Amino acid sequence: MAERISGGGAPAAAAAVAVTCWTLVVLSLVTFLVADPTIDSNQLFFLVDVVGAAVYGTVAGVVLARRVHPVPIILGAAAIGIGLAALGYGYAQWAAVRPGLPWVDVLSPLQNTAWIPGTLALFLVIPWLVRDHRLDIAARIGLVAGTLVTAWFFWARTFTDVAQVPLLAPVVGVGLVAAADAARRWRRGPVDERVGLGWLALGTALMALSFVPLMLPSTWPGLWMFTPAVHLVVQPFFLGAIFVSILRQRMWGLDLVVSRAVLAGSLTALLIGLYVVVATALAGLLPAGDSTGAQFVAAAAVAVAVQPARMWLQRRVQRLVYGSGTDPGHAVRELGRHFGSAESPAALLEGLAAGVGSGLRLESVVVHRADGAEVANWGRATGSAEFVDLMHRGTRVGMLAVTAPPGETLGIRSRKSLSELASVVSAGLVVVQSAEDLAGARRRLATVRAEERRVIRRELHDGLGPSLAGIRLGLQGVRNLLATDPPAASALLESLQEQLDHQVDGVRSLSRNLFPPVLDELGLTAALEELATGYARSGFDLDVVADVPADIGGQTGAAAYGIAIEAVTNARRHSGAPGCRVEASCGTDGAGLPVLTLVVRDVGRGYDPSGPAGVGTRSMRERADELGGSVVIESGCPTGTVVTARLPLVAS
Repeated sequence: MAERISGGGAPAAAAAVAVTCWTLVVLSLVTFLVADPTIDSNQLFFLVDVVGAAVYGTVAGVVLARRVHPVPIILGAAAIGIGLAALGYGYAQWAAVRPGLPWVDVLSPLQNTAWIPGTLALFLVIPWLVRDHRLDIAARIGLVAGTLVTAWFFWARTFTDVAQVPLLAPVVGVGLVAAADAARRWRRGPVDERVGLGWLALGTALMALSFVPLMLPSTWPGLWMFTPAVHLVVQPFFLGAIFVSILRQRMWGLDLVVSRAVLAGSLTALLIGLYVVVATALAGLLPAGDSTGAQFVAAAAVAVAVQPARMWLQRRVQRLVYGSGTDPGHAVRELGRHFGSAESPAALLEGLAAGVGSGLRLESVVVHRADGAEVANWGRATGSAEFVDLMHRGTRVGMLAVTAPPGETLGIRSRKSLSELASVVSAGLVVVQSAEDLAGARRRLATVRAEERRVIRRELHDGLGPSLAGIRLGLQGVRNLLATDPPAASALLESLQEQLDHQVDGVRSLSRNLFPPVLDELGLTAALEELATGYARSGFDLDVVADVPADIGGQTGAAAYGIAIEAVTNARRHSGAPGCRVEASCGTDGAGLPVLTLVVRDVGRGYDPSGPAGVGTRSMRERADELGGSVVIESGCPTGTVVTARLPLVAS
């Protein structure tokens, strides 16, 4: 990677440059106003010089205070030179109405010479230097060419009578070459240097072309006003292009932030100034009549003619600063397009982040879940982020982190548009989370089904299978004993009969545990009582207290029965207690929705929350999660374990 240019700031020099420029501006305006000259093209060029000295001097001071670099030094020198030219003109005008002023011979010539080096260096030299790496061979050649042309123009304009076309043609030509190089770097240069170079290329080209009217015959109508008006508009634009390139790239380590509102206001003020200049010029070209009404109609016609252009430019300025945030409908349509074209939930959020970022002209957009996990991002953040909560039905579902482009801050309008678009991103995040929850439920359902299959396989393989094999061997023994020892054969048959009856009971018990018929026929209460009867035969007492309607949903009843079986099984295996209590009741939750509450409690050893969760515990929770319910396992008071399941009677 190329070596980056570095260096410290010079606050004292920066202050000196700014103070000098503004002092020259004030002195120029005072001498000009005291002289009170008539309006002509020279006054308009004087206005160009005053504006240039104030603006260039301020920007040069701001940048030079943070970084010593040829660009702010040239800007400062240009501002001082332009300020001296303005002072020279103002002082000359004052001397014309008040003869005998001192230093006229020194200050008056400055109006024709002092502006040349700095003004030409703006677009012949500076564009080659606006970069954050060492100059390549092309930049060095361009820098030398720009310097030579600047020196040539100063010498020829000051000491010779060269015609305007050969005098200005090299200036325009080298300026356009500098613009072309900036455009080339914008398209194909280092990625970290491209931001803002498009504006620099455009500004450089406009600065070069603004000297073309000076090559035209002065007799052309309106040229006396058109030429300075073009310079008055183009020079601040060019300076803004330089500033944008520097700030957007945080060039030379600058981290200066400019509010979008300030940027929008500056551009709008520039448009207003352009509007006033054009309207005044057109009004001046209209013939003056004797009637005040005729003059009013003429002024109205000028306003009507220029107003559409001003509105068109105003919309472009707003779009430039705020993006589609000025048109929420457009931004929402753009986000809606991502909703319809997304191929996956992840692509949906990525598209929404890109839509918000491009629509509001942001540097980066990151979508976070409520837990802080990042789920989508667009762009690359280089500055501090601003956060917007993503809300859905009054609940915070996530957060949007955005950064403005380097050198900018989000304005009130951008924040308002961002809060409006956040609702669309919230809906997208909810869709993605719902899709992930559905996928998770499917995985859990597959896990439960696989576990149930393993239980059935284990019961068949370890219980029923070996038992049937033993009965088969016993029958073979009966066959062998029938002829030789009938009493023994009869006794063996009775033993095999008992084993067969036991296996039949085991198959029925397995069937009932999976989904007992009584649950469908008589409801959950009857199924729990039947379960208690079965456990009583094995010596484990099950106290059932249930008050549940028989017509509750099949899914809810099946889930409650499965949770009861797992909880009772765990109590029998691990609690050491002689029995447990099962309670089932219907009620409502905090939101007033109907729920089924199942409580299984014992007075055994108690529950160790630090221990690993077994298959039965996971199965209980998965059954509850499938319906949107919950299972809580905690220690009893004073001893034992309490399992509490709350299941919605309408599956969520």
